[in-house]
Order: sequence, then structure tokens, then C-alpha cells
Amino acid sequence: MCLVKGILKITFLFFLFGGVLPLLHAQNNIVPGAAQFDNYLQKLVGENVGIVAHQASRVGKTHLVDSLLALNIHIKKVFAPEHGFRGDADAGETVADEKDIRTGLPILSLYGNNKKPSPESLEGISVMLFDLQDVGVRFYTYLSTLHYMMEACAEKGISLILLDRPNPNTHYTDGPVLEEDCKSFVGMHPVPIVPGMTIGEYAQMINGERWLNAEIQCDLIVVPLKNYTHQTPYEIPLRPSPNLPNAHSIALYPSLCLLEPTAISVGRGTEMQFQILGHPKLPKTIFTFTPQPNYGAKNPKLKGQLCYGLDLRNFDRPKRIELQWLIQSYSNFPDKENFFKKGFFRIAGNKKLQKQLEQGMSENQIRKTWESDLKEFKKIRKKYLIYP
Repeated sequence: MCLVKGILKITFLFFLFGGVLPLLHAQNNIVPGAAQFDNYLQKLVGENVGIVAHQASRVGKTHLVDSLLALNIHIKKVFAPEHGFRGDADAGETVADEKDIRTGLPILSLYGNNKKPSPESLEGISVMLFDLQDVGVRFYTYLSTLHYMMEACAEKGISLILLDRPNPNTHYTDGPVLEEDCKSFVGMHPVPIVPGMTIGEYAQMINGERWLNAEIQCDLIVVPLKNYTHQTPYEIPLRPSPNLPNAHSIALYPSLCLLEPTAISVGRGTEMQFQILGHPKLPKTIFTFTPQPNYGAKNPKLKGQLCYGLDLRNFDRPKRIELQWLIQSYSNFPDKENFFKKGFFRIAGNKKLQKQLEQGMSENQIRKTWESDLKEFKKIRKKYLIYP
């Protein structure tokens, strides 16, 4: 009876603050895992709960942590991914442990030197709740955070409940499959740049393929989405990280991030992140921009320099990895010896792509070198799909 009253209470709160109904109406009636309290709340009652969350861990306008505290769920610790619990740290910026000002809860960073939670940090936790808004790209570090949390929970015998969320890039699967010698925190698994999976499906694949240390498996429960397919358009209500401000940036991110470890700017330090590209040394064009420090980029690449380049804000939503911008930028860049930066292979997932570009291979020629590995990956992927 208490649980039923609690569910009614939280439902009332969401309606009061304009939460659930507007979200469902605006997003094709998709119901995220976090909104399905009847499917996981009973598993949290009486438990010491840890939660992996960030600023987009919401149902409607209410943060999941606040919702659970209102129901007297005992949240013991919050674990924060890259960009922090409130989502305002720059990409790559070290996120320190802290206390949440609003709730007083201890926040432990899963970035910097503590990408994998220590056994001590999990002491006393009996259930881990995982609710991060992913964008479905191999080098987006929330997938690596998922891996390490699953691994740490498996080693401590802690169940992990993953609340699935829509992925705006599940409508295709494409890109070179990561090779073993290119593994890092921006790519830990043998998957293409765009796996075409929700984070819940991806978690099942990590478990099923035994990618965790020593091939252990996590006690994993996925609370699936309702009214969702891989072709369902979805626009994330809140930016999932500081430099992905809108749906268009998220759609172009898989392709334009290949330019990050090069001399080229992809708009950090502007309000058009991952929707433009340019450099002072590229041929002069009508479109220009000048990166300056802003939210999510305290010291952007090419700060204060006038850049010439491309405005891609009207480019249609891609249905594959677009290599054309990488190829054109390299071709037009006069100082080719300084085009590629250290670590390009980590984003590319192999050491071949840079050589292929340097050799002047066409986009079609490069894509043909992915085909075999991509075909094999799709066979693996199929085993773990939840949605049509």
C-alpha cells in the first residue's frame, strides 16, 4: 500500500510540474525507462541505492534523483560521468568528487583518475541505478562509464538496473570497427563508430559478449522503452553534454568528431558546436567564425582566430558516417604534416584511416575497407536488440 501511495505521489509531482504529459505528447509517446516506476521502484525500496546520473537524467522537468528522494528511496551516493552531475564541465576536464548543493548527496566522479569506481566507493551499496542519456556513438564516453560500472558491480556482487533511454542515432549502423590496439576510454569495444543501439541494448551486448574483465558478467536488469523503434525520431529535451546543444549537433557528431583530433575546429567556442567546421588556413569562404571561450569550452581550439569553413546547419540528418568533410578538409589544408593530431587513431578506431586519407583514397574506397568487419558486427548486434 505504501508503495502504491508513493507511485501516486510521484505521478502527482510530475503532473504538477508539467513533467510526463508534455514529454509523451512531444516525443511520439515514447516512455523512457526512468518514467516506468512500476517496473523498478519496488526493487529499490529498503535498499542502499547508488545512482549513475547527469543533468539529463530526468522524467519531464523533474530530476530522477529528486524524484526518488521524494519517495524516501535511500540514495547513498551519486556517480557522475564526464561533464559532471550537473553537466557543465568541459570535454576532457577533470571532474572532482563533491557534494550536491541541492541534496547534500556525495557525488563521486567517474572521470579523470577514477574512471572505474573503486571497491571502497561501492561499499554499502546494494543496488546500482544507471540512467544516462547516450547519443549512440562509440567515442561518447558514457559507454565506457557503463562498462566500468558494470564491471565494478559484477566484482562486488551488486545488481545494476539500467533505465533505457532513446538514442537519436539508432537509425543506422556504420563506421570502422574498433581494432584491439586502438582501445581507450573513447572506445573500449570492437564496435563501429555508430553501433545503432540504445544504451540498454549496448549493456546487454557488453554482458553477453563477456567484454568485462576476466569475462565476468553483471547482474543486469534493463527497463526498456515503450513505444520505440530504431527508426523513431527523437530529440533529446536537454543537451546531454555541453557541446551538443541541439538535435542537429547530435546528428552530425558521429561524422564531425573525426575532425576533433585534427587542426580543424568543429565549432567549440561558438554556439554552433558540431554544426560547422573551419580553420584560418582553409580557403577563404563567405562563412566565417571566431572561437571564443564559452559554456563548455573555456579554452577552445583556435581561440580568437578567424576561421573559414563550412556551415552545415542545413545539412539533412545523416544516414551514415559522412567522410566527405574530413577528406575535403585534409585535401584543402596547406600544412598537411600538421593536420592530424596525437590520438587520431583512437577516434578513428584504427591506424588505417589516417594512411588512407594521406594516400588520397576516395570515400567509397575507404568505406569498402569497413564492409567485412561491419557485416560481422551486425550479426553480433542482432542478438541483443530489444526494439524493432
